[in-house]
Amino acid sequence: MSDYVIGLTGGVASGKSTVEACFRALGVVVADADAAARDALAAGSEGLAEVVAAFGSEVLGPDGLLDRAAMRRRVFADPEARQQLEAIVHPRVRATLADTCRAASGPYAVASIPLLAEGGGRAAYPWLTRVLVVDVPKAVQLARLLRRDGIDEALARAMIEAQATRQQRLAIADDVIVNDGPLEALDGQVAALDRLYRGLAAARP
Repeated sequence: MSDYVIGLTGGVASGKSTVEACFRALGVVVADADAAARDALAAGSEGLAEVVAAFGSEVLGPDGLLDRAAMRRRVFADPEARQQLEAIVHPRVRATLADTCRAASGPYAVASIPLLAEGGGRAAYPWLTRVLVVDVPKAVQLARLLRRDGIDEALARAMIEAQATRQQRLAIADDVIVNDGPLEALDGQVAALDRLYRGLAAARP
C-alpha cells in the first residue's frame, strides 16, 4: 500500500501520456484519471445512466455507448454543460484514483489527473503528497493537438482555453517537467524525479 502519491497534471497535448509511460517503465503504478473517467461512463454504468438523464439519449451512439466526440463538442461549446458532466464524472474518478493508489505496491504511486487545477486542486485531492506539472508553451500545445486529433484550429483553441492556464497549473506545482523538446528527453527528467520521489518516500516518517 502506497500513501506517498504524486499528482501528475498538464494541459491537453502536453505530453502527460508519455510521462506516464516513463514512470510505468520504472515500475511505478500510475492511476489514470482518463481511464477512470471512461470506466465511469462505460456501458451499463450508473454514470452513463446519469449522463443520459441529464443530456438525453442523443449523447449515445447507435451502439448504445457514449458518443464521446459529440459529447466533447457539446461541453466545449457550453460551460454549463461541461460543469454538469464534471459533477457526474469527477467524484467517481477521485474515488477510483484514491483506491488504486492506496493499493499500489512500491514506495510511491502516481495519479495522472489532467484536470487537477480545474477540478479543485489539492483541496479536491487532499491525499496527494506532491504535484508534478508537465508544462508546454501554448504554441507547441496547439500544434501537437492539431496533429494528434486532426481537428480544426477553432476547436483546438477552444479545448485549450477551456482548461486552466499555464500559470494556474504552475501555481499548484511542486515539480515541473518542461516538455518543449523531443520526447526522448523526458526519460532523463522522469528518472531524476523517480530517484527524488523514492528518496522522499523512504524518508517519510
